[in-house]
Amino acid sequence: MASIRRTLSPLYHDRAFDNGGVPFSPSSISSRTSKHNSSQFLSFLTATTDPKSSRRGPWRRPFYQFLAFFLIGFLLGMTPFGQIDDINGTDRSNFEIKPPNSVKREEVGVDGVSFVAEEKKKEDFDLVVPRKLVIVVTPTYNRAMQGYYLNRVAQTLRLVEPPVLWIVVEGNAASFETSEILRKTGVMYRHLVCKRNMTSIKDRGVHQRNTALEHIELHKLDGIVYFADDDNVYSLELFQSLREIRRFGTWPVAMLAPSKNKAILEGPVCNGSQVIGWHTNEKSKRLRRFHVDMSGFAFNSTILWDPKRWKRPFPHPTRQLDTVKEGFQETTFIEQVVADESDMESVPPACSRILNWHLHLDALDVPYPQGWVMQKNLEAVITVR
Repeated sequence: MASIRRTLSPLYHDRAFDNGGVPFSPSSISSRTSKHNSSQFLSFLTATTDPKSSRRGPWRRPFYQFLAFFLIGFLLGMTPFGQIDDINGTDRSNFEIKPPNSVKREEVGVDGVSFVAEEKKKEDFDLVVPRKLVIVVTPTYNRAMQGYYLNRVAQTLRLVEPPVLWIVVEGNAASFETSEILRKTGVMYRHLVCKRNMTSIKDRGVHQRNTALEHIELHKLDGIVYFADDDNVYSLELFQSLREIRRFGTWPVAMLAPSKNKAILEGPVCNGSQVIGWHTNEKSKRLRRFHVDMSGFAFNSTILWDPKRWKRPFPHPTRQLDTVKEGFQETTFIEQVVADESDMESVPPACSRILNWHLHLDALDVPYPQGWVMQKNLEAVITVR
């Protein structure tokens, strides 16, 4: 059977077949693509030539989105969170933000019947209270045991919780050996020199302590001042207890007698936190007003540079006196700080423990080794078998 094929006229190649035609013919696809490209090109030309359309470009939508999110974030940042209380019910411009209340549950029994009671309690925040500065004043001088004494005090001060300031005072000039020891201790220190001409050995410590007191008063150091001689032995508990002193604190000191055949206890007799008497074993010292060793008391440094705060009647600076007999420097100094035992505090309460010891263990007639180095070996020779 013969078939007849009718060819499409070129007039209908670009016709859109809407009613069952052939939409995916190559001619239709190419025509659509060319039309789409031409429309994009015309729109681009229109956008570049029309100034109004350029002002309405694609940047407007992101700009409005950014502006909206910025306003939302600003409003959230200015909004206070938490529980807001209106103060006095009238001033609405002041707000106090309070933490949420914690509910405390505990079992309570009434007439044999137990039930759980709920109590609302505000959560207390621990306030960070800075610790007081402990100012340790140590007079020292060149001698054979000096290096041992200073290192022993330094090792104790390293264990004390900061802040601690160690003021070491030398006479006439600062020695290289002492400076090297202080630099290696790891303790905050100040190395001072007493420029006063000291002719008497007994007045050496007095002038050195006065140099430290002048330094504290000049720089208005706020803390607890403690005179710690380098040849004493101190417990760590002593330095931790110094921060509890408000004005003047004292405690008993155990001392080894110069004869080294007995121990002497010198210091206050306490009833709780009150000082009611004194320990003393030497008849010559019973004439003193206060029977305290130089390492048996500490005081607030503001007494030196703010006397009006404590209503101190003395117009002259608080200093140790070099015009009194040996052994009376302590009591004459304390009389400038307090009026009587009612202004004193016991450390620790009831003076129940010995916290430091005053020992006389200096090696006499031993030369001072320069740089802590012995130039010659010992003359004793021991043969090794």
